[in-house]
Amino acid sequence: MKFTAQQIAGILEGEVVGNPDVEVSKLSKIEEGEEGSLTFLSNPKYKHYIYSTNASITIVNRTFTPEIGIKTTLIKVDDAYMAFSKVLEYYNSVKLNKNGVEQPSFLSTSSTHGENIYVGAFSYIGENVSLGDNVKIFPNTYIGDNVAIGNNTIIFSGAKIYSDTVIGNHCVINSGVIIGADGFGFAPNDDGSYSKIPQIGNVIIEDYVDIGATTTIDRATLGSTIIRQGVKLDNQIHIAHNVEIGKNTVIAAQTGVAGSAKIGENCQIGGQVGIVGHVTIGNNVKIQAQSGIGKNIKDNEIIQGSPAFSLSDYNKSYVHFKNLPQIVKNIDDLEKKIHGNS
Repeated sequence: MKFTAQQIAGILEGEVVGNPDVEVSKLSKIEEGEEGSLTFLSNPKYKHYIYSTNASITIVNRTFTPEIGIKTTLIKVDDAYMAFSKVLEYYNSVKLNKNGVEQPSFLSTSSTHGENIYVGAFSYIGENVSLGDNVKIFPNTYIGDNVAIGNNTIIFSGAKIYSDTVIGNHCVINSGVIIGADGFGFAPNDDGSYSKIPQIGNVIIEDYVDIGATTTIDRATLGSTIIRQGVKLDNQIHIAHNVEIGKNTVIAAQTGVAGSAKIGENCQIGGQVGIVGHVTIGNNVKIQAQSGIGKNIKDNEIIQGSPAFSLSDYNKSYVHFKNLPQIVKNIDDLEKKIHGNS
């Protein structure tokens, strides 16, 4: 699909400087821009590329004025970075604007759906499933019985949504995600073997949640595993049974959250963090990458380490950690002097 500079400027409420009829059909970095592509300039560090780029259209801040001649047509906006983000969002919505039910696929006769849905080939929609308006389900997806999915939610290829899961509006579930698999519940027997504890709860995902590829969210033993509104989960995260994650919390890749942990609102959790079960993490907490959380964390804490403790204390301690061999040597020398003088 092609767009003219004038059409893009209309979407962005921008001003065209150059040829309003020039067309683009793809996006590019400014340093790799080629004819027929759209790019942007917001970071002054990349300013010199605008004089050599072959991109047909470049989005710039209104304050930008070329110092020498340029080939690219400009679209001037208040904030070039935000404007380009808006273009990306629009481009993505156009690219994903599919509808209809492809064959072969299976939709149970007891399932219901709203308007303008898309179900890709080789997908399975189970009994009593409810799909809202504009739901997009890409090929090779499994939706189990009694699942409810809200309006404008996208589920990409290969996702598996187990029975009784509830997913809200405007969510994005990426490829390979598994929602509602059994939690890790086993009871030890006298002979050393384990008996499985039935996991009969479900998973609830509220509105505007993004879940990265191959992330797993387990169903609750009883009750619900709950992912609150606006949560963003990176790829390859494990959320165990009965966990609750507060709204607008973000978690980076390869983090594991054990059963029944409660994470507050507006938290930022780095990659490869491990959180033990049954702990409570307050609101606005920041946890640095590769930290190990083994106890409750109060609101507004910033922590690091394994086991994790205050970031400021960690940084002070690290100065000594890396100098430990020299510190030990100094202590040994002092002891020798003391004993030598005694």
